Amino acid sequence: MLLGVRGRSFCPPKGLGAGYIELFSGPGKSHVKDTPDFIDGSPIVAYKAAQKSGTRFSELYFNDLDQTKSAALKQRIAGLGGAAQIFSQPAEVAVDTITRALNPKGLHFAFLDPYRLEVLPFTIIQKLASLPRMDMLIHVSVFDLQRNLRRYVADGRVLDSFMPGWRSAVDVNRPDQALRTDLLEYWLSEIRKLGTSPAEGIELVSATGGQRLYWLVFVSSHELGRKLWEDIRNVNVQARLI
Repeated sequence: MLLGVRGRSFCPPKGLGAGYIELFSGPGKSHVKDTPDFIDGSPIVAYKAAQKSGTRFSELYFNDLDQTKSAALKQRIAGLGGAAQIFSQPAEVAVDTITRALNPKGLHFAFLDPYRLEVLPFTIIQKLASLPRMDMLIHVSVFDLQRNLRRYVADGRVLDSFMPGWRSAVDVNRPDQALRTDLLEYWLSEIRKLGTSPAEGIELVSATGGQRLYWLVFVSSHELGRKLWEDIRNVNVQARLI
């Protein structure tokens, strides 16, 4: 899904580059709660999937604010025979370094998996979307917004950063569930103004016990990218917002 037919023409030796970016990459391994088991984290999953497909990314860029996690990921990628540019910076700083390094005419994919809304300012999406062939898969934490909704609305600063202009776009007196939906719809509308488009299908991902975790939003400036998302998003059927 990450590259496929669309991406092959962008890969070396003749292509203009196909970069994979994570700004909240973690160490490359995740512990399964209440078990002794570990599973591959998203950077390793993406790397292995690209290798298996035969259409490899030409560049890998990973960032995590925690230097220990970044160092662990570097070792794991190297252990698989790969090489990546790895940073330990705030995401809003790392995105500048990474977008400058990418070929603006290449085909790129960014996976944004922040653990809370305040670490994903809208400026990050703006900067990534400035590249004309940038696809993004974004986790929006429902858990964070559900737990902290009224505090975020009252204080305002987190939402000001995550979705500038929200104050004049939503009615904060609406019931919580309706307000959360209104806020997401406004955020999606702001992404559309950047010249790229969220796919129509927004997945609501829940834990085994039914706890709502995050919305999964795919964003692409190309119709084919959005079509591919529609083709694969029914693999694990869950509740949907849209």
